[in-house]
Amino acid sequence: MRTEVVGHGGVRLGLRVEGVENSRPIVFVHGWAQSAGCWAAQLADPALTDRFRLVAVDLRGHGSSDVPASGYDDPRVWADDLAAVLDFAGPDAIVVAWSYGGLVLTDHIRVHGTARLRGLVLVGAVTEIGRDRPGGRVGPLMREHMRAMLSDDPDIAVPALTAFTRGMNARPVPGAQAQALLGASLSVPPSVRAALFRRDVGSEGVLVTVDKPTLVVHGSHDRVIDAAAAKHAIGKIPGATGRWFVGGGHAPFAESAAEFDAVLRQFAEEC
Repeated sequence: MRTEVVGHGGVRLGLRVEGVENSRPIVFVHGWAQSAGCWAAQLADPALTDRFRLVAVDLRGHGSSDVPASGYDDPRVWADDLAAVLDFAGPDAIVVAWSYGGLVLTDHIRVHGTARLRGLVLVGAVTEIGRDRPGGRVGPLMREHMRAMLSDDPDIAVPALTAFTRGMNARPVPGAQAQALLGASLSVPPSVRAALFRRDVGSEGVLVTVDKPTLVVHGSHDRVIDAAAAKHAIGKIPGATGRWFVGGGHAPFAESAAEFDAVLRQFAEEC
């Protein structure tokens, strides 16, 4: 099912919803220049949909959501957007946040605390952003293609986004899904792609306040987000545990979907 909620400033946010109504919600937050479609394998997995209500959001400026001209550098905007999704999903949600989605989740905790949350799953995620911030350290693939991926010139941006999308997976991803990931990146306006990086915010003081079960998932061969970002989160969030996908890249939910779903299901049930 597709629907929408209204986030900060009246911005409409697209949602994809699957699973059992009135069951425990799992909310999925995608990464930079992606969409709710990146969670296709999870939204189609009966092992998850038969037990939980799955809600995947298109962040502002992405997918089917509105594309406002500003607000991408404001933690309260992201916090309020996620709050609107959590209000729709229901109480005690487990939030699965991938890549830049980890920063969105951290913004929510920064502004609203953890009251709406049952648990956190950080997947190849950053929790802060800016020069020399360990929770936001990126890998060589991001550094190599960053400037080109933000270009207005399609002759520059398209090859860079193609190489980036192909390179973020260390294992084969089904062809249709790989193309969908690239299509999602291309559909995000260059201005939005750039705006998400015009921030400098630390989160150490936020992470140490987290009082919910937290699982940090990271591929050992992730070339987009450095493993230091995962280790930073594990070290700062009280009681956080790590799950390393040995040989895995930046998107374990796509390249190792069955294993990822089993890990997520176990964590959700234990929560």
